[in-house]
Amino acid sequence: MISGKSSRRTLLRQTAFTAAAFTASSYQKILGANDRVRMALIGAGSRGTGVMTNFQKAGAEVVAVCDVYSAQIDQAQQKAPGAKGFAEYEAVLDIKDIDVVLIGTPDHWHSRHAIASLNAGKDVYVEKPLTLRIEEGPEIVKAARVNERVCQVGTQQRSGAHYIEAKQKYVDTGKLGRVTLARTWWHGNTYHLRRAPASLQSQPTNLNWARFLGPLKWREYDPQQYFNWRAYLDFGGGQVTDLFTHWIDVVHMFLNRDDPTLAAAIGGVYHYKDGRTAPDTINVLLGYGGDFTATFEATLSPGVRGAAIEICGTDGRLWISRDRYEFQSAERGAQVITVNAPDPDMTQAHVQNFLDCVKSRKRPNADVYSGHRSAQASHLGNIAYVQRRQLHFDPQREEILPL
Repeated sequence: MISGKSSRRTLLRQTAFTAAAFTASSYQKILGANDRVRMALIGAGSRGTGVMTNFQKAGAEVVAVCDVYSAQIDQAQQKAPGAKGFAEYEAVLDIKDIDVVLIGTPDHWHSRHAIASLNAGKDVYVEKPLTLRIEEGPEIVKAARVNERVCQVGTQQRSGAHYIEAKQKYVDTGKLGRVTLARTWWHGNTYHLRRAPASLQSQPTNLNWARFLGPLKWREYDPQQYFNWRAYLDFGGGQVTDLFTHWIDVVHMFLNRDDPTLAAAIGGVYHYKDGRTAPDTINVLLGYGGDFTATFEATLSPGVRGAAIEICGTDGRLWISRDRYEFQSAERGAQVITVNAPDPDMTQAHVQNFLDCVKSRKRPNADVYSGHRSAQASHLGNIAYVQRRQLHFDPQREEILPL
């Protein structure tokens, strides 16, 4: 169960902006039920292009594709032959009749692309994590609110039917009792072990390495840092921001709490000594105001695999993954209730929710604020790991407290 003060805080956050009237320019951006959404993709890698096809299935028209590597533009245009190719995102945002922007770039570009798109009057769907650095989140939230834009973060569990059902049936009803522990884990994610193909061992002439680096300090071209950028903390947050952000977002969604006050972590590069700077094994622990603890455990070692969340309460436990959920009462001899997911991917439902909100101007399921707070929780884990210390955090002022 959650405390009354936590419920009130959540309600205030959800309703803070609903009474605001649209400006004339915002009203003109509201699409009719039969209007076709025109979209641009910034970051045409495998995930960006994959989500682009979800937009197409939902009826969106892809009119622009942007990437620093023209080979990826070519691949995306095979799926969206009517789209124009761009090497620089600024030129894309100058196109007035683009309604939405899908951001699928590496994490170190998310804040710049999102803020620029929102300031250009576009609605935005941005892949998680919303941010690379903890301080970037408030600025993206501000840009979305000031410009009255719809901004969905790619934490697709919030649109997953079996996640929504499990929350309503077993968390909201109080059947778990008082929740004291949320365990999460994600082992053996091979995406973090990708090896650059032979075609990238030397820098292709049509890959703009300087543009890929963007705000980061200069280093010579490295095929692994380009192709497997999630393994390097300059570009992303490793398994913590890539995987834990999904799971801690579910914890926040289920328990209506997004306010960790304590963070600790331990881990290291124990096995894959290939130049990576993100740990191949990590344990994160977050404390939520003395009410419950959330943990994350992950290793890339192939000896263990699997990913799930377990919400532990005084009256029962709820175990959930992308495939199914299980509930078991704490009563002696209680049977396990298992429900399979109708759609383990959930991305299509998440994209549809975003497009529905583009037309209705309602807040989407994974609004920018919730995406910010879940990324923030993950960042606390990474900062604790890098600084090798326990952090104390003020979630209202969003500040790490001094030692």
